[in-house]
Amino acid sequence: MTWRKSTDIKDRIFGTLVYCFAIVDTIAFSGFLVQQFPIFGFLLLPGFPVAVLYGFLGGFGSFIAFMVLFLGVVRNDRISHFIRYNTMQAILIGILLSLMGLIMEWVLIPILGNSGLLTETLYNVVFLAGIAASYYSMIQSALGRYAEIPTISEAAYSQVPY
Repeated sequence: MTWRKSTDIKDRIFGTLVYCFAIVDTIAFSGFLVQQFPIFGFLLLPGFPVAVLYGFLGGFGSFIAFMVLFLGVVRNDRISHFIRYNTMQAILIGILLSLMGLIMEWVLIPILGNSGLLTETLYNVVFLAGIAASYYSMIQSALGRYAEIPTISEAAYSQVPY
């Protein structure tokens, strides 16, 4: 939705870069598909600087990044609405991927086993959905548009005051 305000190049760049945090969260689901089709590994490249940052910060890297993005960007009224919205949407994509990882680890894998066809398929679907949502949002941000993903965008709009 570009009706809110026109975006300048700085807003577009920062609105695009925050989705690298969501791409890092898809790495946990990439194992099966990247092993079978290594070309999909290139889709993870934008997330590797963030993954290095997480490694540098230790086990709390993801939590620290969340707190900095949420408190420093989303709740900061001096930053444009476009950047705050995209940051909140990237955070929500990451939260959704983390919840899927917990559900798979604690519920589905004990029931289905670790190497079944159904487990691999679920991992591949979650990986492709996370990558698709992240790249779609990155492209829309680069074009200066608000990326509309059902339910996630509505939650992002509700958390980011205008």
